[in-house]
Amino acid sequence: MAIVSHKQATSPASRSHAMHGLSLPAAVLSAIQKRGIYCTSSLSIEHQYLANRYVLRGVESGGAVVDIGRACAYLPSDGNPLPWLQSLDSIAVNGRHAIFLADNLVRIEMLRMVRTYELAISLHTLSFLPGRIRPEIASKLLFRGRDGALPLDLWADQNKSLRGRIAPTFYNRAGEPINLPRRFEEAIRRLTEAVCCIGCRHTHVGVPPKTNGVAT
Repeated sequence: MAIVSHKQATSPASRSHAMHGLSLPAAVLSAIQKRGIYCTSSLSIEHQYLANRYVLRGVESGGAVVDIGRACAYLPSDGNPLPWLQSLDSIAVNGRHAIFLADNLVRIEMLRMVRTYELAISLHTLSFLPGRIRPEIASKLLFRGRDGALPLDLWADQNKSLRGRIAPTFYNRAGEPINLPRRFEEAIRRLTEAVCCIGCRHTHVGVPPKTNGVAT
């Protein structure tokens, strides 16, 4: 697993990645918007009145066109798939796919610019401060991959069998490959598929909830 040092984790850039996700230039955000890709990496705190507790709320969202893709997904800290609260249907593509609620969430966000990838993984928990009833969100950057390379057009039909099975390779400044966090490898591969999913209408990382042991 690539380790984020204390100095890196407490830098202004890392704090921004942990709290808000990837920091993207205005030109990139404009290009994503013009192509009709909607991806929200923001988290919110919600209060469940019947259970009298607070939870974090995240939305798996995103999709792709040929030259660009962006997606965001959530899972627990152990890396296993997280069942959604509800799936979201829409006429539009490359938008919101499902809502997730939990007392802690790991957010995985990826951007693809043709064959170059950016990746940020961060842990978010509820922090209860003395004298305050409503908690705050405590965020920690777990992994940051820059300028990752995957020399395959996963959006092309001839590479369909590889979707969800491979991920970009990220390098450090010395040109050495960085190991992906092992417990998140499957989710990273699935999110790689998501940022190559043209006209995406479904989740790639989250899973349906189970009722009496059967997925709904």
